[in-house]
Parts: sequence; C-alpha cells; structure tokens
Amino acid sequence: MRIILLGPPGAGKGTQSERIVKKYGIPQLSTGDMLRAAVAAGTPVGLQAKAVMESGGLVSDEIVVGIVADRIEQADAKPGFILDGFPRTVAQAEALGKMLAGKGLELSSVIELKVDEDALVGRIANRAAEAAARGEAVRKDDTPEVFKQRLEAYRAQTAPLSAYYDKLGMLKTVDGMKPIDSVTEDLTGILEPHRERIAS
Repeated sequence: MRIILLGPPGAGKGTQSERIVKKYGIPQLSTGDMLRAAVAAGTPVGLQAKAVMESGGLVSDEIVVGIVADRIEQADAKPGFILDGFPRTVAQAEALGKMLAGKGLELSSVIELKVDEDALVGRIANRAAEAAARGEAVRKDDTPEVFKQRLEAYRAQTAPLSAYYDKLGMLKTVDGMKPIDSVTEDLTGILEPHRERIAS
C-alpha cells in the first residue's frame, strides 16, 4: 500500500495520515526526516545531500528520490508507506514513478483532499482570533496573510500534480470539508481494496 495524499495546507493531510498509519501499520515518510536520517547515517546519497546543503545549495530531485529509494527498502516500509511532502512537482512525480518502476513497484493510491480554500482561510483567521483572545501567541503560520501565501505556493507548484495523476488514471478525490471521521471513512473506502496486498 503505497500512498500519496494531496491537498493544500490546512486540508487535514496530517490528521488523516496519522489515522492511516495507525490503521494499516505503515510508516509516514517525511522527506525532511529522511534527509536528516540519511545525512546522519552517512549513506552515499546522504553524503551527497550533506555536501550540497553545506555549500548552501538546494538538494536536487535526483538526491531526494535516491533518499526515498533507500528508505523504502527498510523493513518497516516493505508493506507500504505514505509519502509526506513529496512529490511536490510534476518532475518529482515522474522521477518517483521511474524509481518505483525500477524496483517493480507502483503507487496504490493518489488521493486528493478537496477543500474550499476561502473556508480554510476563514478557519485560520478564526483560529488566530481565538488564540489571541486567550492571550496566547499566534503562530506565524496561523495568520491569514501567511496562509494565503502558502496556498498560492501550493497552487503554483504542487496543484499541477492533480492533473498529472488524473491523466494517469490514478487520482481519487475526497471531500476534505466533511467532518474528520467522515473523511477517514471515505479514505478507508478507497484504501481497503489494497489491504490484501499488504499481507502479500
């Protein structure tokens, strides 16, 4: 069961990923965590990444895919995984597909949490107002201005992934505006047919 969850910031990907991890016993793979682990372990691709980061450069797609390739060989990821924060672009999605194909693997599900972005901005504004009313510090990410910037970055860079996976016939969508438990039920309905493959 190899899963990608798509959706803008605030769509609930983190919450739903936690539930999928718990239900199916597969790890959630964060590219940031994998990168740090590979550097710390001194793997060949980790050493490449370290050299790039120390020179102030951005880690290339090739290196990130190499780190994902190494990580999914580990025992806990053999039954499957959820990719968190990757792929972010169509180029990364293409590289991921080639890498998986080279291992005789393919993605089981690409699921997009569809949300009303205006409603999300409203939610963030309310959350910030409630925190301020309680005398708590408002997180920088919880201001409507910063949140709108994150949404714009998502639309420009990551949203094209939906069209890419849809063209491949792999994209499924779930209404992310439903109550959390209802979203979980919808996701389970999509994922359950792949459960047998975990055991195989």
